[in-house]
Amino acid sequence: MRFFDYIDTIEKPTIDNIRVIYKAVNEKYDDLIDMALEPNSKNYKKWVQNMEKKDLKHLSRSELVDVICEMKKDTTNSNDLTMEEIESEQKRLKDRAVYRKTLKGTIGILVVVAAISVLVATLWMPVLSIYGYSMSPTLEQGQYVVSVKNKDLKSGDIVAFWQGNKLLVKRVIASPGQWVDIDVNGNVSVDGKVLDEKYLNEKALGNCDIDLPHQVSESHWFLMGDNRDTSIDSRSRAIGDISKEQIEGQIIFRIWPFDQIGSVK
Repeated sequence: MRFFDYIDTIEKPTIDNIRVIYKAVNEKYDDLIDMALEPNSKNYKKWVQNMEKKDLKHLSRSELVDVICEMKKDTTNSNDLTMEEIESEQKRLKDRAVYRKTLKGTIGILVVVAAISVLVATLWMPVLSIYGYSMSPTLEQGQYVVSVKNKDLKSGDIVAFWQGNKLLVKRVIASPGQWVDIDVNGNVSVDGKVLDEKYLNEKALGNCDIDLPHQVSESHWFLMGDNRDTSIDSRSRAIGDISKEQIEGQIIFRIWPFDQIGSVK
């Protein structure tokens, strides 16, 4: 039965009648039974006192609507509604139903997007917070960066790696099998060629207690911080060469602060 067919069965429809009828046309049968058992209905005690859902299951949808409409009838104030008022109330109910459906869909999409974002951030593009000043001036404390999984590293790349339970950030200087040498002034050579390190503010030998020249172990990389005077890195025996298993990912992008958003080199 359609909406206006239901309306025609009501001698003097009220706003409550229209809401019940709209629900009858668009909602589930069980929801109508719940409405029939609502304690807040005006004639609740008269119709459904001591009744349960099973006691109403034999009613058809139209019969159930009749019961609910009768329960909601206000005998002290029953004004006739015009067809325009009925149509206006139906439109309002339709608009509310569309809004709720759209809201549920939007929330569902946001939940899915959030879940995907968390998955991507966890497995493929972790967001990292920079602490300390070992990579100054390239990266400063409090900045946030994005890393990506990349095992094909080359000299100059900035990477995050695990040292014990700490995640550190340094720059790749040399790859597996290459020879690294550093003079007293902090000039770095790889396989006999001096590196042009324009990303540095100042060169320094720094905390170096390894034997030089040094050959990088297989499946390892030689890493150094850009703040050469204070950084503890592969120049120290406490850190040494970094294995591929330790490397978390390559730092490619800075996302905070906003005025410094951009690629990291």
